[in-house]
Amino acid sequence: MKAKKKIKQLSFLIAAFVLFSCNVKSPAKTDAEKEAISTQVNTFLDQWHLAASEADFDGYFNKMDSLSIFIGTDATENWNKSEFVAFSKPYFDRGRAWSFTAIDRNTYMNNDASFIWFDELLSTWMGLCRGSGVLQKKGDEFTLKHYVLSVTVPNDDIQKLIDVKKETDSIIAKTFEK
Repeated sequence: MKAKKKIKQLSFLIAAFVLFSCNVKSPAKTDAEKEAISTQVNTFLDQWHLAASEADFDGYFNKMDSLSIFIGTDATENWNKSEFVAFSKPYFDRGRAWSFTAIDRNTYMNNDASFIWFDELLSTWMGLCRGSGVLQKKGDEFTLKHYVLSVTVPNDDIQKLIDVKKETDSIIAKTFEK
């Protein structure tokens, strides 16, 4: 009986050791490494926006993960990559998609910099917009996992916008009622 109990205890200790030893965390990045990664992120995102303005379909969509999500300014624009490609392709085919230029950007990352999230203020044909998203870093490569584009509205003008959107918002909201 005591031998069985000791075997169980030993088995538990071995299992715990194996479990915890497999959970090796990458070391945290230094401030200098984080700064270098932020520079790489800025370059990646600037190139992504540039590819759209130059209607470089592959340059734009190859930066997006196969499972990425793009949320546009319209309440109906919540696309997976294939849906966003289908929507966007005619714009790229005609030789001009859209032109967004970051005028301010903040980047943040987890300790090992495998995930980076960001927000950016953009100059666009719609005026100022806000973009935010999530990148994943594997090795030296980034992929865009999630992006949200929104139109900025001055607080003093929000009631005018609410009035303009009221009818369309109520129609869209009804499609989500159960």
